[in-house]
Amino acid sequence: MIVLAIDTCGAIGSIALGRIEQNMVETLAQVELAGKTYSAQLVPSLREILNRQGLTAGALAAIVVVNGPGSFTGVRIGVSSAKGLAEALGIPLVAVSRLAVLARKAGTGRAAIDAGRGEFYFRDHDREYLLGAKDLPILGQGREQGTIAVFEARAQQVFPNAQFVEAPTAEDALQYAMPRLLAHDFADVETIDGNYVRRSDAEIFAKAAGKA
Repeated sequence: MIVLAIDTCGAIGSIALGRIEQNMVETLAQVELAGKTYSAQLVPSLREILNRQGLTAGALAAIVVVNGPGSFTGVRIGVSSAKGLAEALGIPLVAVSRLAVLARKAGTGRAAIDAGRGEFYFRDHDREYLLGAKDLPILGQGREQGTIAVFEARAQQVFPNAQFVEAPTAEDALQYAMPRLLAHDFADVETIDGNYVRRSDAEIFAKAAGKA
């Protein structure tokens, strides 16, 4: 089974091509995507890695997309691109959380990603929410923080005892999604959306304007 993974949630994105055989994922290729170039570079980069392997888009059996949380624009580009490809090729789609991929990479159940404004996207096993500065004390200090996976300097400052790993990539998303791919636990292509956790500025300002 040849599978494509897309992650455009952060400042740097990536796409990966993998082969699943005998319950194992073999990464065939991974390409890094520079920030603010996702819409222009995603499809050409896909063609490039397919060509390297002597494959065409018709060889893809499924797509894995990291649908957030992260950059609102990046999430939208990744999700819309994945949906468009899945519909055009008639193949299934799996959506995975960036926090879940990060936690799995670190081998823990909790993860934190800088959300800006002094806030963090936070995952506590199957629950994801926005964590503000006033909420940090509920996490405790010391050894308990070692179960939190982080990959950013800012997150490491706030959670000094957390487990620091490299930023999650599309290849990591492939590894995380493998059980769902094997179980045919696919998403509804028509209804899938970004896992934003926090509303966009546009939504917040529109709601505020409506109350004015």
